[in-house]
Amino acid sequence: MTAIDVLPPFAKPFALWMTFALRASEMMWASGQVISRRTGRALLADPQHRARDGRELLLMGSEKVEAGIESWMAMVTHVTAVNMRYATVAFGQWMALSNAMLSVASSRTPAQSLLRQVKLVQLTMTETGKTASRAASSAARVAHHGLKPIHSRATGNARRLRKK
Repeated sequence: MTAIDVLPPFAKPFALWMTFALRASEMMWASGQVISRRTGRALLADPQHRARDGRELLLMGSEKVEAGIESWMAMVTHVTAVNMRYATVAFGQWMALSNAMLSVASSRTPAQSLLRQVKLVQLTMTETGKTASRAASSAARVAHHGLKPIHSRATGNARRLRKK
């Protein structure tokens, strides 16, 4: 369980997007360092080090393709799982709302009908709020899954190139 999991439902999307923004800026910072080092090395390359710099440029290109594919696959996998959960949630909500509407329709007195209508509206509003919060959180989680491979490559390269 993470710190975000214990937050109230309405706060989760905000916390997830803030975490995403932090990771994205960390990735951009690391990318800037990597680009600076690689560009500087390419400009200063002498005949002795051209092979090493060529390998570094080849690595850079292949890493971008690999990270892009991993990112895409992570997002597709997450969206597929989310869609299955939403189908289950939607069915459960549909059953609960159908039950509440049948309850209103089978009321015997105006007072009973009014009370059941209030419960129907409360159920509808509560479920709508929960669904909106889940949707916003899911979108942020998809973005997190997509950023993770790119972030790990950029920060890993920055650490590796700092050591050289």
